[in-house]
Amino acid sequence: MFGVLGDIHGDFDSVRRIIEHQPDVPFWLCVGDVADDNGRYEAFERPIYWIKGNNENFDAIARRDFPSSLHFLDNGQLAVIGGLRVAGLGGTFAPTWFDTASRDLPHPVKGTPRATALADKRRHFVREEVEQIKALGGIDVLLTHEAARPYRIRGKGPDAGKTPINEVLAEAQPRLHLFGHHHELTDQVRQGVRSIGLDLVSRSYLLADESTLAVDVVKS
Repeated sequence: MFGVLGDIHGDFDSVRRIIEHQPDVPFWLCVGDVADDNGRYEAFERPIYWIKGNNENFDAIARRDFPSSLHFLDNGQLAVIGGLRVAGLGGTFAPTWFDTASRDLPHPVKGTPRATALADKRRHFVREEVEQIKALGGIDVLLTHEAARPYRIRGKGPDAGKTPINEVLAEAQPRLHLFGHHHELTDQVRQGVRSIGLDLVSRSYLLADESTLAVDVVKS
């Protein structure tokens, strides 16, 4: 068994309560937005493997400057976690920056940690990372921050999903796709792949079977 957390946004107390309530879960996956508004990260009693959201301390990520219980997953890479083959595509989609090399994404410094994070273009994923994931084989779990199309928040409004996520699902065909960003629990099929959106950690989380990837929703 393993657990899955949605966006944390600095709600470290909720994460600790979840981990305490599930002592038999050896590790957790997280779909991003872990840091609080001051760019801080805190330690937990179980390892958490996470991708970037669009609200992070990207300098800390670059330096790997966070507690040892937090394990950051780089975009486009494959990690074996507890026997699972996990790949991630963290961050948000911005057409203006999509064809930029990830190393060249600008990151200006602003007056506050929150303003700096919002101006930091490292919060986006880029084409080279999408192509890296497409080339991977045998992915069990794909973590993204963005949703695949179509995705309408609370079932209303314009499509908030992003085409590159659909392209990755179609090409890589992971066994399970998990995403966050929209703070809503959803369960859909996109490109033949089960695609589950996570709610905030204060409201719910998932428990999953490592072999079958069957998923249960648990209220926080």
